[in-house]
Amino acid sequence: MSTFAATAPVFVGPEQTAATGQGQITVVWSLGGHARDLDANVIRLAPGAGIGEHTETTLGVLVTVLNGAGELRTPDGAWPLTPGALVWLPAGTTRSVYAGEAGLVYTTAHRRGPPLGISSARGSEASDTSDTSDAGEPACLLDRVCPECGRLATERDARYCVRCGTALSE
Repeated sequence: MSTFAATAPVFVGPEQTAATGQGQITVVWSLGGHARDLDANVIRLAPGAGIGEHTETTLGVLVTVLNGAGELRTPDGAWPLTPGALVWLPAGTTRSVYAGEAGLVYTTAHRRGPPLGISSARGSEASDTSDTSDAGEPACLLDRVCPECGRLATERDARYCVRCGTALSE
């Protein structure tokens, strides 16, 4: 995964956004740096892979499809995801995403949460020692998605998938 510091403009070319990645779900690129006011990722789902139903309760998320095809499902319906599609998911939207037979590459972007309001699902807090256990869920739950079967772990501190036993990413 490539991470770029947000201290200068960032250009991510098609050679990165079309990357094949490793495994069923791959974060191909992520915006980094402490000075950023935005969190952004390029996510690749392998053919047939999916991110199970989940709800972001704090932040809205903007999704833009770059390559491939798939489907976004919410309680309100299902929408096709094709290159150029743009989806706004307000805070509180329950959704799942599934890739078609060619796979799916898309971006996610949302405002950056306050430094102490977002903590890793693994419990590796920021360098600050303050208790953030009641700060809510991180906006991106990819670290809780099983790379093998696509199941979303409901436990914040899950280390293994309860469906297939695969280790979750650190």
